[in-house]
Amino acid sequence: MGFLYLGLGIPYFFWRKHKHAGFIILYGLTFFFANFGPNTTTFIVPAELFPARLRSTCHGISGATGKIGAVVGAVGIQRAWGSSGEYNEGDPDSKLKPMRAALVVLGAVCFLGTVVTYAFTPETMRRSLEENEKERETESDGPAVAL
Repeated sequence: MGFLYLGLGIPYFFWRKHKHAGFIILYGLTFFFANFGPNTTTFIVPAELFPARLRSTCHGISGATGKIGAVVGAVGIQRAWGSSGEYNEGDPDSKLKPMRAALVVLGAVCFLGTVVTYAFTPETMRRSLEENEKERETESDGPAVAL
């Protein structure tokens, strides 16, 4: 997804000037990979990682956090860059610069999200939910600390 956003953002002025069909194809692929990648970490991985007694609550919190991040990314950043009033009437590309910057930053955020996900998400492949639950219980069975 990050490569697709960079492929849309870096040559953005070329895409706009030539009305190329490649832009539509790349943009369509971002929707495919959005459901294939980040949605997995928002909906499937939490169902495997959270303890059974808290699973539905934590799953809801995880989903809500993903939605809040999407709103901030889609609306907040574009508004912040688009409402700066720095449009130059003599330069027709000045209105396109915020969109180009948003696409490039979005590509960078995708790469950052990949690194964070791989660094902080434990591997659950080839293990049942019960095995994950038992592993968590044995990890938390340390010496009790009296306060």
